[in-house]
This record gives sequence, C-alpha cells and structure tokens, in this order.
Amino acid sequence: MDVKQIIDRCETIFEDLNFGEVKKWKAAQPGRKAIGYMPIYVPREIVHAAGMLPVGIFGGGDQMEVIQGDAYYQSYICRIPRSTVELGLTGRLDCLDGMLFPSICDVIRNLSGMWQILFKDKYVHYVDVPQNYEDSIGGKFYVHEMQQIREDLAKLRGKPITDDEVRNSIAVYNQNRAAIADLYTYRAQQPWQAPTSEVYLVLRAGLVLPPEEHTVLVRDYLAATEAVKRPKRDNARVVLTGAFCEQPPLSLIKSIEMAGCYVVDDDFILITRWLREEVPTSGNPLEQLSKAFLHHSVQSSPKYDERKEDKGKFMLHQVSSRGAEGVIFAAPSFCDPALLERPMLQDILAKQKIPYTAFKYAENTGQMAPIREQAGTFADSIKLWSAA
Repeated sequence: MDVKQIIDRCETIFEDLNFGEVKKWKAAQPGRKAIGYMPIYVPREIVHAAGMLPVGIFGGGDQMEVIQGDAYYQSYICRIPRSTVELGLTGRLDCLDGMLFPSICDVIRNLSGMWQILFKDKYVHYVDVPQNYEDSIGGKFYVHEMQQIREDLAKLRGKPITDDEVRNSIAVYNQNRAAIADLYTYRAQQPWQAPTSEVYLVLRAGLVLPPEEHTVLVRDYLAATEAVKRPKRDNARVVLTGAFCEQPPLSLIKSIEMAGCYVVDDDFILITRWLREEVPTSGNPLEQLSKAFLHHSVQSSPKYDERKEDKGKFMLHQVSSRGAEGVIFAAPSFCDPALLERPMLQDILAKQKIPYTAFKYAENTGQMAPIREQAGTFADSIKLWSAA
C-alpha cells in the first residue's frame, strides 16, 4: 500500500466510533473477547496473553455529541469521562467484555466505580500502580496487582494464563514498541516526511488492531513514506507535551503543523511508548514487567514519583535528543495532572532558556484559528530568536 492508502485506512479506523475492527476481530473466531482500557498505561501484555484483544478507549473526540454523559459529571472537569460514558450508554462499547481504568487521576478512579454501577455484567478493574520505586516494595505491590488481573482474565476465559503465554505477549509488544520507536526516530530526523497528523493516525489504529497487525502497519508506513519525497520547509522544531490522556482533535494537530511547526516529539497515546526499553522474556514475566515500569518508564504528569531531582529530565531529554527548538504545552481543560505540573516544567525550561508557549483544549474543540495563530507566532519567534 502507498502512504495515502495506509492513512485513509487509519483515518477510517479513527473515525469509527462503533469499533468495527473490534467486532470484525471477534466475529472471525467465536468466543473471542475484547478488553477496553483508558489512556496512559495498563499491562496490555496480560490481556493479550489471555487471547483477548486490548482496545484503547480514548473518548469520543469531536465527532460525538455528549448528551447522557453530561448528567454523570460536573462541568468543571475534562471531557473524556463524559464522552466515555456516552460511548457506553449509547451501546458503542457493547463489543467489549471488560474495562481497565488506569491510575491517571481522581476523575478516572471515580469513573471506574461508576462503570461498575452502570455495567454490572461487565468485568471492571481499576489498575493501581506503585508509588514506591524499590523492587522489594513497589515492585512486589505491582506484581500482586498484575497477578490479580491475570487471575481475573483467566476466569473470564475459563483457563489459567501461563507464564509462557505472558512471555510470548511481552515479545509481541517488544516488537510493537520497537517499530513505534523507529517511527518516532524517523519523524524527528525528517519531520517533513512523516507529518505528525499522519503519525498520530497510525498510532490510533493500534488501539483497536491486534499488536502483531499494528507492527506490520507501522513498518509499512515507514517504507511507504520513505518512498515518496516530500518538500522540506523551514519550520520550527517543537516538542508537544500535556496531551497524555484526553486527546486533541486531529484538526488541532494539523493546525499546529500548518502554523509552521514540526512536532518532533510528543506524549500522544503514551501507552505505546511507556516502557522505554525492551522487556526481558526470561524469568518471571510479571516481575520483568514490574521492573520495566519501575526503572524504564517515561516520566509523565500522572505518574507519581517523589524523586524531585528527576522532574523535568524526561522533557529536557526530549528537547535535546530530538533537536527541538521549543516546547508547546497543550493540556486538556481541567486536567489536574498536566496543569499542576506545567509551572514547574516551565520554570525548568526558563532556566535552560528554552522557548515555550501554552494553551488548553478539549477533545471537541471546534475553533482552531486562535491556536493556529498562537502556534504560528511561537514558530516565528523561535526563528527570530535563533537568527539573533
């Protein structure tokens, strides 16, 4: 397939709020099950090891009007829990046999309890993660948490999940993470060849496709986009941060690019890059996943870490390793983790004399002109500063 065919397919998947790919996967073999998860990080390897399809639920975006969902949450929180409730109450998530709610914030914690009340016949689990980073304390806790999920899914499928099944799934996701890492490296080196609006759609497809199929898709996109030379522009190279949970509209990403910015790193769909090193497939698989989380995971606002000396190191590494010239803070309105950490990160950037700008959005943001103007002014100022 050429680039257009790949992106057209990914965009079709992205726009399908009825999860046709999930239904097709389940229909191909009667008895198959699918488990949904919300943004940030859950151990998808365990779901995959159970022979089930992990399905990313990242809200309803700007295509869906929220009516019933607004009755379940107050107005002064982010939109993603309301649109997720809307997806559930309108039957769009009936293809799922369960939901995993990761430790993002209090809103998502409350949503997991609400889901148990609304959908009593579905499996629901709140995935807690360690706040202590010693293997003997936080590591032991996280192994226990993953073992609980393993036992729950084993009951759901009717037989135990073996260590070898988990190891095989770890290997599958290692390959997927490696392909996505190559995609991000390629974009950082030649952002005009791999526009972020395309990269984002390729990542979104991985939320509903089996990981093996998605790895092939990523590799196919890399080969296809390399085969077609695109014009290079004198755009500002930026890191976009803060969009780790509720995702921005696709039009917002395109607006930033049209304003003269090359996004060379970001925290979109962070679950695909949460573990930064290959997870070993030897030994106890749950212990290996636990060590990967404790010692080789990204630093992100919803991840509690009392080691204050590490604050901002990940972002500075993004800037330096990707050759970025500035940072755009893009956070959903009312996102406590992102907005509480933003002043600290901005202070770090100011001390390093790295330019930055900031704005807020919602997944259904309609008016892009102000954001495009702000991003364009920021890109222009970077060029002026660098010239000076």
